[in-house]
Amino acid sequence: MDENPPAFPVRAVAWAMAAVALVLTLVGVLVQVRIPAEWQPHPPLTPDFGVALTFPLTGAFLVSQRPRLSMAWLICVGGLLGSGNVAFTALMFHWASQGDMGAAITARAVQLICWAVSGLLLAVMVPLYSPTGALPSRGWRVVVAAGAAATLAEVVLGLLRPDPDPAAYDWPEVIHNPLQVRGLVPYYGTAWNVLQYVIQVCVVAALASLVLRLRRADPVTRRQIAWPLSIFAVYVALYLLGPAMWLPATLWTALIPFGILFAVLRYRLYGIDTVISRTFVTAGLLGTISAVYFGAGAVSSLVVSGYHQVGGLAAALFAGAFFQPLRRALQRVVDRALYGRVGDPALLAERLTQEVRRADPGEALASVVTVVREGLAVDGVAVEIADGRPRYVESGQVGPSPREVPLVWHGEPVGRLLVGPPGTRRFAPAHDERVLSTLLPYVADVAHAVRMAADLQRSRERILAAREEERRRLRRDLHDGLGQTLGAMAMTINLARISLAKSPDTADDLLRDLRVGMDAVAGDIRELVYGLRPPALDDLGLEGAVRALAEETLPAGTDGVEDVSVRVDGDLAGLPAAVEVAVYRIAQEALNNVRRHARATRVEVRVTRPPAGDGGGELRVTVADDGIGPPARLRAGVGMSSMRERAAELGGSCVVAAPDTGGTVVEARFPLTA
Repeated sequence: MDENPPAFPVRAVAWAMAAVALVLTLVGVLVQVRIPAEWQPHPPLTPDFGVALTFPLTGAFLVSQRPRLSMAWLICVGGLLGSGNVAFTALMFHWASQGDMGAAITARAVQLICWAVSGLLLAVMVPLYSPTGALPSRGWRVVVAAGAAATLAEVVLGLLRPDPDPAAYDWPEVIHNPLQVRGLVPYYGTAWNVLQYVIQVCVVAALASLVLRLRRADPVTRRQIAWPLSIFAVYVALYLLGPAMWLPATLWTALIPFGILFAVLRYRLYGIDTVISRTFVTAGLLGTISAVYFGAGAVSSLVVSGYHQVGGLAAALFAGAFFQPLRRALQRVVDRALYGRVGDPALLAERLTQEVRRADPGEALASVVTVVREGLAVDGVAVEIADGRPRYVESGQVGPSPREVPLVWHGEPVGRLLVGPPGTRRFAPAHDERVLSTLLPYVADVAHAVRMAADLQRSRERILAAREEERRRLRRDLHDGLGQTLGAMAMTINLARISLAKSPDTADDLLRDLRVGMDAVAGDIRELVYGLRPPALDDLGLEGAVRALAEETLPAGTDGVEDVSVRVDGDLAGLPAAVEVAVYRIAQEALNNVRRHARATRVEVRVTRPPAGDGGGELRVTVADDGIGPPARLRAGVGMSSMRERAAELGGSCVVAAPDTGGTVVEARFPLTA
C-alpha cells in the first residue's frame, strides 16, 4: 500500500471522475422528472440511485489518498458507472417519448453496460477486496472469474435481446433492438434468469468472504470488517428479495460507502484522518475568517463611509487577529473528535506537567515516557540520556529499529527519544508530528533535569571521596608522622630530666636532639597547612603567589626556558578563597607540565578579571607556551583531570588547546557573582 502522498494527476483523475458522476446523476434526475407519465421507468427508484449519490465521492476521496488501493478504484469506477446507468436510463425513456428511437437505442446499450459492470464491481468485487484491497486468498479468484463471466454473458445477452411482444410491453412503444437475435426467443427468459442466479451466488460468496475474514482476523481487523459486513449483509438480503424491496434497497445502498468510511476513519485503516483533520481545519478557517472579514468590512464601511481603503485594512487586520487562535481551537476540536481525550496534545502536555511536579526527575522520566507512548499510540517509547541516571528508560517495546528523535535543551543535546512501531490504535502521521512537537520540550526538560541530577550526584560523590581521602591523608600524617615524633620527644624530655642531675652533658645532648625534633615537627605542620591552603596566598595575595610560583617552578634558564611572564588584568582582591586556591593549583599544574613536557622557550601566565558589573563576571586564567604542543591523541592524566575537576567544582571549565601558532594553551574560567 502506497504511503506517499498521491501525485497531482492521479488526484485530478479521481475527482474528475467524481465530478462527471455527479453531473450524470443530476442529468438523470432532471430528465426523469420531466418524462411523461406513460414513459416513466418502473420502478422509478433503483439501487443505482443510491450508488450514484454516494459512491463516486467516496471512491474519489479514497483514490486521492491511496492511488494503489484497488478497492478505492473499484468504488470510484463502480460509482461512475452507476451514475451512467441513472443518466442513460432516463435519457433512453426521454428520447423514446420524443420519438427519437435511434438515440434511445444507443442509450439503452450504454445503460445496459453501465448497469451490469457497476453491479459486478460494487456488489461482488468491493466485498471481496474489503477492507485491505486484496483478496482473502487466491482461491477467491474463482468467484471473481465467475462474476466477470456472468456479467459479460449478461451484457451480450442483453445486447442480443429479441424485441418483446408489444402487447405485453409496459410502455407505449417498443424500443427496437437492431442487434436482436430472434432465435433466442424460446431461451432468452431462462438464460437471463440463470445468469441472474449465478450473479446472486457470486454476491453471496462475496459476503461470505467478509464473514471468513471476520472469523480469522485479529481484534483490530475484526472491528474494521464489522461495519462493512453488517451493511453489506442487509443490502444482500434486500437484493435477494427482488424489485419489491428496491426502495429500501436504494436507501440502504447509499449507506454502504459511509460504512466503509466509518471503518477507515474510526479504526485508522488507511490514515485518512490526517486528511479529515486538515480539511476540517482549513474549511473552518476559510469560513470563519471570511465571515469575520466581510462583517468587519461592512461595519467599517458604514463607520468610515467613503474611505474604502481604510475599511478593507480594518477588515483584514480584524480577520488576521482571529487566525491563529481559531486555528488552534479548530485543531483541538478535530483532534478530540478523531482521537479522543488521549490524543489531544494540550491534554497530554498537561498530564506531563502534573507528572513532573509529583516526582523527582528519575521517577518523572518513567511517567513521561508512558504518557508519550499513550499519546502516540505506539508499541513502545524509550528515552536514552547521555551520562544520566538512569541512562535508559523504556515503556513497552520499541523494537529493533525505532524512530530516533534528538532531545535538545536550549541548543544542548541531552539524549534521544526512541519511538517504536505503531500500535493497534494507529494515529495519522500529521497527528504524530503535532504530538511530538508539543511534548518534546517537556521530555527534553525532564531529560536535562535527570542529567543535571546525575551530575550533581557524581559531584557529591567526588566531593565526599576527596574529603575522605583528605581525612585519610591527614590521619596518616598525624598518626605516622607527628604522633610518633611527639611521642619520641616526650620520652626525650623524661630522659633529660633523669640525666640532668647526674650527667649534665647527657641531658644537654638530649635537649639538642629535642630541638632538632621540634624543627622537624614544625616542618611537618607547615606541610600539612600548605596542603590545605598555600600560605603564599595569605602572605602575598593571589597575584604575588602566582608570580612567586612562576619564578619558583620555572626560574630563568631552566630546561631552555628564556622568559616567563605573569600578567594580571583587573583587581583580584576580594575573590572567594576556593577560587584563589583553584587558580593557584591550576597554574601550578600547568607550569609543572610546561617544565616536564613542553620544551618551551617562552611562557606566559595571565589572570584576567573584568570590571565588576551588576551581574558579576568571570575570572579567566591562561597559561600559554610556545613548546611542542600536546600529543595528537591527548589522554587526560591525573594532573589534567585534577585541573578540570577543580574548575568544575566551582561551576567553571578548563580547556587544553593547541593553537595554530604552536604550543599549548591551558585556559580555565570561573564564574563570579556580584
